[in-house]
Amino acid sequence: MDINFINPFLSSLSNVLETMGGIKSDIGKPSIKKSNLSKGDVTGIIGMTGQNIKGSLAISFSQTVIIDIVEKMVGEKVIEIDDTVIDMVGELTNMTTGGAKNLLVEKGYDFDMATPVVVSGKEHEIVHKSEGQTILIPFNTQEGNFYIELCFNNSFAKK
Repeated sequence: MDINFINPFLSSLSNVLETMGGIKSDIGKPSIKKSNLSKGDVTGIIGMTGQNIKGSLAISFSQTVIIDIVEKMVGEKVIEIDDTVIDMVGELTNMTTGGAKNLLVEKGYDFDMATPVVVSGKEHEIVHKSEGQTILIPFNTQEGNFYIELCFNNSFAKK
């Protein structure tokens, strides 16, 4: 997968967290993900399709990290993964993908986004609906790591 296609998703997620919650994050070293098991307790997943693009993005958070993010973004105390947290994970997934889409359109890529789905629970599975490899990229915050996954077919091209 082309780094020029991945970077807008990483930039968009960093920007959303910093703008909406003042949360600084460092991007770690990408790797190929070998299983469907989530690295976190709650995951937002969104599909993307276009003329030559089919893939998905997932963002997985541990309970500790997402509670910190939600508290900073909404200004309220959060104790557990509840409806507010689930809604925020879906919104973060949507805003990240939307921001990346805007950056990618400028580079000649075009795709539509599905509505995000949020899955929670220990060791839940993330199933990407594409034949490409899944790239796993850790983000580090003061409260710990969270992960973004990108999986796209290998035949995507500019419009």
